[in-house]
Amino acid sequence: MRNTFFIGATALALLAGLSATRADDAKKPTDKAAAGGFFDGKTLDGWEGLPEFWSVKDGAIVGAYADKALTHNTFLWGKKSYKDFELSFKIRLKGGEGNSGVQIRSKILDPKQLTASGPQCDIGQAYWGSLYGENFGGMMKASNFDEVKKTLKADDFNDYAIKVVGKHVTIKLNGETTVDEDFEKLPDDGKIGWQLHAGFPFMEVTFKDIQFKDLGAGK
Repeated sequence: MRNTFFIGATALALLAGLSATRADDAKKPTDKAAAGGFFDGKTLDGWEGLPEFWSVKDGAIVGAYADKALTHNTFLWGKKSYKDFELSFKIRLKGGEGNSGVQIRSKILDPKQLTASGPQCDIGQAYWGSLYGENFGGMMKASNFDEVKKTLKADDFNDYAIKVVGKHVTIKLNGETTVDEDFEKLPDDGKIGWQLHAGFPFMEVTFKDIQFKDLGAGK
């Protein structure tokens, strides 16, 4: 009887410990980006954008308009500034139409329209994978679109990765490096912003599976 009781008590203790572990795990965020406080996958908390154009759907950030409703480029801005970081995501331009991008180390140019000034990792048309200066001097480094289009999925999700360390920027599209060099004019730090580009009859851009890692002190 003593052995039976001992085994039973031990089993109950193990089960209790397992249940507690599972409960603790359930409380932990499963998304690495959510764990880092960058994007929680549910809301736009910590972000600033014109609400009529931005939303969260199925864990993704979506920017959209129709009937030429957008007359200027606008952005969904993170409220924090960052220095060095890694950012990866999947991105789709619905129907392969439109243009977008991700501002890095940038600033808000117009607080009402939420326009941008700074380097932009470009998305769309012949600019996929380029580094462009939005209100910041124009093209900084054009990608080789003849190479880019070999792996580009115009009407589907593409893998996009950005790494910024010091003055060095690396951009990868579907695993292929499109930009990898130093840029002396790169600001020391700044905001990250997702772009919704004006000038199209309609546009819908979706950013999903967003992962972020802060590599340096931000503000």
